[in-house]
Amino acid sequence: MSWSSFIEQQQKQPYFKKLQQFLEQESAAGKVIYPALENRFNAFSLTPLDAVKIVILGQDPYHGEGQAQGLSFSVPNAMKLPPSLRNIYKELADDLNWSEIPENGDLTKWATQGVLLINAVLTVEKAKAGSHAKKGWEQFSDNVIRHINEENTGVIFLLWGSYAIKKSSLIDTNKHHILTAVHPSPLSAYRGFFGCKHFSKANQVLIEQEKTPIQW
Repeated sequence: MSWSSFIEQQQKQPYFKKLQQFLEQESAAGKVIYPALENRFNAFSLTPLDAVKIVILGQDPYHGEGQAQGLSFSVPNAMKLPPSLRNIYKELADDLNWSEIPENGDLTKWATQGVLLINAVLTVEKAKAGSHAKKGWEQFSDNVIRHINEENTGVIFLLWGSYAIKKSSLIDTNKHHILTAVHPSPLSAYRGFFGCKHFSKANQVLIEQEKTPIQW
């Protein structure tokens, strides 16, 4: 089943109809919601189901103006790197022996190579972190993970932080691979995100499966 069929199927479920109603009411009340409607399912447009090699799960979208683009941890080019993304790049540079960390925070090039960049919650109200939690998106993203678990094999799940690690229960480790670490946030990165080497480890697993590694 393609992502479009999957999303269509979810949209018919009572939980999603309730979520849709909430989003419409928020918009009607003049509240600004990120990301823009056309970018809400960006991750699925850029990474078809049969192309998924790696899943990186975030919590909810950035709530600053112009930041959220429907990909976890990613921001448009020319925008200042958020702290967690800067730490992801620091670990990448250390892991892959880069001389400097990138300044372009747009992770679209990862998504087009098979890295599904999804948040557990897909929308947020401007300037209000976590404002759309527990409205139905968590059920949707859990169903996304279940769907990948059933339909694909050999997917590598990069689960960072306790919130993401809890999703391990949805994944069959006989079929897939899980790499866990603390969250890359400045509050926790020094407790084990730095030095986790997830990027080289994930590529090694892809090579062992005779799949093309990611050009991080």
